[in-house]
Amino acid sequence: MDFKKTKFGRFMNCRVPASKRYQPTEYEHAANCATHGVSRVLVHFSCSYWRFSDGADWIVRNEAERRRISGRGAEEFWILPSLVGGSVLYFLSVDQWHRTAAWLYGSGLTGLFVTSTLFHTAAWKISHLRKVEQRFHMCDRMAIYFFIAASYSPWLMLRELGPWSCHMRWLIWVMACVGSVYVFFFHERYKLLELLGYVAMGAVPALVILSMVERAGVCELAVGGVLYVVGVVFFKSDGLVPFAHAIWHLFVAAGASVHYYAIWRYLYLPESMLHTSR
Repeated sequence: MDFKKTKFGRFMNCRVPASKRYQPTEYEHAANCATHGVSRVLVHFSCSYWRFSDGADWIVRNEAERRRISGRGAEEFWILPSLVGGSVLYFLSVDQWHRTAAWLYGSGLTGLFVTSTLFHTAAWKISHLRKVEQRFHMCDRMAIYFFIAASYSPWLMLRELGPWSCHMRWLIWVMACVGSVYVFFFHERYKLLELLGYVAMGAVPALVILSMVERAGVCELAVGGVLYVVGVVFFKSDGLVPFAHAIWHLFVAAGASVHYYAIWRYLYLPESMLHTSR
């Protein structure tokens, strides 16, 4: 379906070649920031700065005020829960292994949302500062590698996974560093290769995780992984689907929520610690 030929076409720009970066519309910029703060979207509706009319036409009553509110903290919604969530795991820890895993996971989760927030805010508000925007974009891409490593760390550190687990504990961080170096030198040059790097980094440790004797949490890990994979479809659909990147953000938030629940429920609750390897 070609959305450009529909009434939704006004909400997105045309598809760009693989060698260039897609430039979101004003609506998409707002959505990219707002999807880091879903609750703030409700404020937009309740304050009636936007209203729906004529089928699918958003009419802005006060454009300057709408922009001011959109950029004032909408994207902070996911940062606070990630900080609180990491702290909860840390205070539930009973030994150094649990505390280290909680610190790594909480830092990776918070770092992802902080860097993404900074990049999308810069891309929207100071896009004329190209070098600054580019640096934030590179940090955003690097943070994904470290987030993937951080998401696996609690399982690799706290579950009995066989002989490969001790190697994967450090190998996954080496992979994150290699991915970051790649972004530094080849940012935006080979987008498909970069995407394959993310997928490979998410898939390889999963093979080790599936070898664990204690199976509790595997279902949640699989569900979260599926959410990420489906979200990647929208991640690569800028210019084809309106608000594609914002939809990707929602899938990331959903996948991260499912994985956090699994870590909290099966690795950190008192009764679950009896089944960990430490």
